[in-house]
Amino acid sequence: MTDLTPNLPDVVAEVSALFEAYEQALIDKNVDVLDATFWNSPHTIRYALHENGYGFDAIHAHRVARPPGPGIKEKRIRLEILTLGRDIATVNLEFKVRGRDLIGRQSQSWVRFPELGWKVISAHVSTMDGLKLY
Repeated sequence: MTDLTPNLPDVVAEVSALFEAYEQALIDKNVDVLDATFWNSPHTIRYALHENGYGFDAIHAHRVARPPGPGIKEKRIRLEILTLGRDIATVNLEFKVRGRDLIGRQSQSWVRFPELGWKVISAHVSTMDGLKLY
């Protein structure tokens, strides 16, 4: 059986650095970095606020069309990274939505592929309407 030890420090550091690079690429609209973060597969899914990206090609098309800038994230509230062994990770971010009293949520499932390295295979962004900040 594969070792699924949670949160090995070096693996958490790797995933954290990749997540931060992805977040900066969103602000900069660096499509090359955004694309390199996700698994280039028809099985990859990204649910966003105004888009359901089924497959890498659909996700890429949305990235090309979106404007650069800080997007909806005004302030981070909580970031949780969980790694299991050396090849599986989840990243969950809770944030304040820019200019609104709403909470946003972002989640990513990461897998380390032997020949590709770490890739997001599934991602989700949503807001919670009517929820006040705590």
